[in-house]
Amino acid sequence: MFLRIALLAQTVAVLVQAVTAGLLLSTPGGRTAHSATAIGVVVTVLLHLVAALLTRQRSTILPAVGMLAMTLVQVALGMAHMKAFHVPLGVLMFGVSMVRLNQVWSVGRAKTASA
Repeated sequence: MFLRIALLAQTVAVLVQAVTAGLLLSTPGGRTAHSATAIGVVVTVLLHLVAALLTRQRSTILPAVGMLAMTLVQVALGMAHMKAFHVPLGVLMFGVSMVRLNQVWSVGRAKTASA
């Protein structure tokens, strides 16, 4: 259950980050909002990693480590103002997070249905 909540929080944080990216491009205060939500993404990705480590399953840990690696690269690209790479990586991160969220919730539903 902790893994599901952590993945949901991560997915919502990445989505909010995309919204603040739009604010960054359209409003003067957008940079502050985008920077603040970047911290939220890092925190939720770390929460996801902790939850994955608690499962002690390689199939759960490796995607969490991959998301952490993408997040660190994303932060570096953002700080370097490399939008040509920063934006597509953000889209990829949201897609990966959605796929993982779907996988974890589907497994949970299958276990509940068979019980």
